[in-house]
Amino acid sequence: MEDTHPEALRVFLEIQGRMTPEQKLRRVVEMYEAMTALQMAEVRRRYSNADDHEIFMRVTARRLGPELMRTVYGWESGD
Repeated sequence: MEDTHPEALRVFLEIQGRMTPEQKLRRVVEMYEAMTALQMAEVRRRYSNADDHEIFMRVTARRLGPELMRTVYGWESGD
């Protein structure tokens, strides 16, 4: 965290220290959901004619990579 001001880091760590494990997990889930929403929006922007299934496959392909996508889903993006 070299780009974080020491006081900001102290406050962040203090807040983290007061959070319960459940609150911390909820934060992780919220960040994952936000990341997924951003990825879906980007794929929808790039592939405006794609249906929901294709959007799901393209977002999933970004996470799994081409080899695992072929193995698990039998799908290739064709890009």
